[in-house]
Amino acid sequence: MNPVVTANPWEPLRRHTPARIALGRSGISIPSAQQLEFQLAHAQARDAVHRPFDVRRTAEAIEAVGVPTLSAHSAAPDRASYLQRPDWGRQLDAASAQALKSWHRGEEHDLGIVVADGLSALAMERHAAPFLAALLAELQRDEPAWRMTPAVLVEQARVAIGDDIAELLAARMVMVLIGERPGLSSPDSMGIYLTWAPRRGRTDAERNCISNVRPGGQDYPEAARRAAWLLRAASAGERTGVMLKDESVPVLRLEQDDAPDFTLTQGCGPVR
Repeated sequence: MNPVVTANPWEPLRRHTPARIALGRSGISIPSAQQLEFQLAHAQARDAVHRPFDVRRTAEAIEAVGVPTLSAHSAAPDRASYLQRPDWGRQLDAASAQALKSWHRGEEHDLGIVVADGLSALAMERHAAPFLAALLAELQRDEPAWRMTPAVLVEQARVAIGDDIAELLAARMVMVLIGERPGLSSPDSMGIYLTWAPRRGRTDAERNCISNVRPGGQDYPEAARRAAWLLRAASAGERTGVMLKDESVPVLRLEQDDAPDFTLTQGCGPVR
């Protein structure tokens, strides 16, 4: 009797990756179990995009690791507007801008911290606080100590909103933690974007990115180590983006003497 599902010979490789490989087939179709798993992952990704940002709970978790918080909102009044008008998500609304101006008392900061919902509030609720705890542990031995702003939690926000916030709080550099576009195996991936001398009009080429921060991707200690390296290098060289290469991990090279000199590096996800 023929089996209902024909197995794929690559099936043992599935234990090494969440990617949808070696699914097998039933006749000419995907097996029902794999089709249902795909539909579940798609539903989880859609839910992550539309999930409201639980600012209160996220702020409590961040404050518990020793980072004070402020709250703000982009110029996008709701989720539908945010998705249809990306430009609104890149700037603060008038009330938030005024509130941050009132909070700032003229002191300068080395680093502005922004926690933005982006396209996955779930990512921020899960990962912002434990990542910041790991980063503080990495930076605690630095002298002089980093002068940081409170973490500004922003609803309906995109990466560039950090430039507005850092200008208002007089920060020499800004670090934006943001929910990345959900994938079909990662509805809760967090991205980190670093920008030296932030101001409105900065381009994506002037930012460094650390992508896929989550326990199933780049874990907190590794992401914190890379972020700390970039922060120190950016502060020393007064630059980020294409002018600052991430050399926090060794460069991998082919061993053969007669092989071409290829350099293998890690990339990062698309800028939001």
